[in-house]
Amino acid sequence: MNTDTVSLNPSPTPDTGLRVPVHRLSVVVPMYNEVELASDLIDAVQSALADYPWPWELVVVDDGSTDGTWFRLSQRAAEVGPHIRALRLQRNFKQTAAMQAGIDCARGDVIVTMDGDLQNDPRDIPALVAHLLTHDKDIVAGWRQHRQDGFWLRKVPSKIANALIRKVSGLNFQDLGCSLKAFRAPVLRKIRLYGEMHRFIPAWMATVTSPSRMAELPVRHHPRLKGQSKYGISRTLRVIVDLLSMHYFLRFGTRPGHFFGGIGLVVLSLGLMILGYLTVLKIMGESIGTRPLMFVGFFCVLGGLQFLTTGVLAELLMRTYYEGGKAQAYQLVDAPTPQAHEGWHGGH
Repeated sequence: MNTDTVSLNPSPTPDTGLRVPVHRLSVVVPMYNEVELASDLIDAVQSALADYPWPWELVVVDDGSTDGTWFRLSQRAAEVGPHIRALRLQRNFKQTAAMQAGIDCARGDVIVTMDGDLQNDPRDIPALVAHLLTHDKDIVAGWRQHRQDGFWLRKVPSKIANALIRKVSGLNFQDLGCSLKAFRAPVLRKIRLYGEMHRFIPAWMATVTSPSRMAELPVRHHPRLKGQSKYGISRTLRVIVDLLSMHYFLRFGTRPGHFFGGIGLVVLSLGLMILGYLTVLKIMGESIGTRPLMFVGFFCVLGGLQFLTTGVLAELLMRTYYEGGKAQAYQLVDAPTPQAHEGWHGGH
C-alpha cells in the first residue's frame, strides 16, 4: 500500500481562504506535567490560528498531571476565551488515552492532533487542513524532515520503529511518530486508540479507508526549550509490543478464529500423526509406554484442542465487542460540554 508524500515548503502559511470548503476545526493536544509550557501552548495555537477563516477550538487534555499543569491550563483557557477547552483526566492514562479523550470531546469536522511540548509548530495546521480538504484526503500526517531531537535516544529508535511499522502495515509513511496530523472527524472516529497506538493511527485508518486517501506533508520541528521529555528507550520497547498487537489485529481482528484455529490444526495434526505412528508400532508388538514421543504426541493433541477452543472463544468475544458498547481507555473529570454553536473562535 502506498500513500502520497507531497514535497512542500512548510515555511509559508498557504492561502486557506474560499478555496477550502467550509468546516469547523478542532485541535487536540494531550499534556502531562508540562507546567512550564501550558500557557505557551495555548498562546502559540491562538497566535497561529488567530486569523483562521473558519470556526475553530482547542481541546487540551491534562493527562493527570501532578505539577500544576491543570491549574495553568484552566487559568489560561479562561483568560483567552471559550474556544479553549481544558479537560482533565482523573489520573495519568498515558498519551494515547489522553488523545482519545480529546478526540471524543472534539466537535469539529476536521480534527488536528499535536504534542504539547511545542516541538510541533501550530503554524503548520492550516497547511495540513488545506491539503486534507482540497485534495479529498482522510488523513494528512506531518513529516519532520529536519527533526530537532537527540540522535541515539530519539532519532535512531524512531527510524527503527518507522521501518518496522512500514513493513507490518505496508504504508509508505516516512514519519509515523509525528503527532501533528489532520483527520476527517467521521473517519477518525471509526477507530479507537489503546496502549501506544497513537503512533499507528495511519495503519488503523487503513482498516476503514483507502491508503490512496492518505498523505504526508513536511512540517517544522523545534527543539524542546522547556520541561522534560517523556520519551525514552522504555517507550520504544512498548511500541514494539504494540506493533505485534497491531499486526495481529490488522490481519485477524475480525476473524481471531482463523489465527488460533490455524495454529490449533497444525499442532493437532502433528499430535495425531505422532500417536498414529506409535499406534502402528504398538500393533507390531513394540513397547511405547516409556517413549518420550508418546508424551509429545499427547500434549500436541491436547494443545491443538485448546487452540481450537480458544479460537471459538475469541470469535465470541469479538462478536460481543463489535455488537456491544465500546469501553473507554480513560476516565474524564466531569466537565461541561458546550452547545454545538458555542465556544468557537472566528468563522464567517
